[in-house]
Amino acid sequence: MMRDTALPIRGSRARNNFAAVLGVLLAGIASAPPAMAAGLSPALSYLYESVSIYPPTAKSMTVCYGFVCRRREVLEFTDADRKTLTQIMQAGRASAAAERAAVQKVVMWFDRRMGPILGTDKRVAKADFRYFDDKHNYDCWDTTRNTTSLLLVLREWGLLKHHAIGDPRYRGNTLVLQTPHNTAVLVDRATKVEWVVDLWPRGYLQPPDVMTVQQWVTED
Repeated sequence: MMRDTALPIRGSRARNNFAAVLGVLLAGIASAPPAMAAGLSPALSYLYESVSIYPPTAKSMTVCYGFVCRRREVLEFTDADRKTLTQIMQAGRASAAAERAAVQKVVMWFDRRMGPILGTDKRVAKADFRYFDDKHNYDCWDTTRNTTSLLLVLREWGLLKHHAIGDPRYRGNTLVLQTPHNTAVLVDRATKVEWVVDLWPRGYLQPPDVMTVQQWVTED
């Protein structure tokens, strides 16, 4: 495990040094791991470019926390990690529904794996700036990036049989007091139905929400 020291570009510093920052950002994108980066849609690429981190590889992923990835840690997958995740996913190969249940378990594995390292074993459901405890929590941008990264790693390992990875989805309607929110998405290869994998509404070690996007956009 090692710290990722690259920080998002924010505020007046970015404005005052636009040319330099742009050059660094473009250089970083150009040098991103090609195998993974080449398979990303523009929306997926933006998840990483927007906070100046690399997409995941078959060996590691940047874990975002602290709200909008202001804190980050690099998870380097061990042989034991890969063996465990492979076993979880192989148990779900019989059907699309079984695969979604397996993905749910993978996200719970991730929560348990990173909680003691990051301090997110103290995290709460639906955390945002009002909790004044960013160092122990994920906001929905963090969970969207982290879950998407996990899904991309599973894809890279050949463990997604029934699903492709969709673009992140957004909901939010202030007229009906619906909180703005983002989530990672799986797409059923056979039916083309989009399914969310949403950790943010759940507390530590609770299973993430897995439901159709059609249902999810109506939730609060």
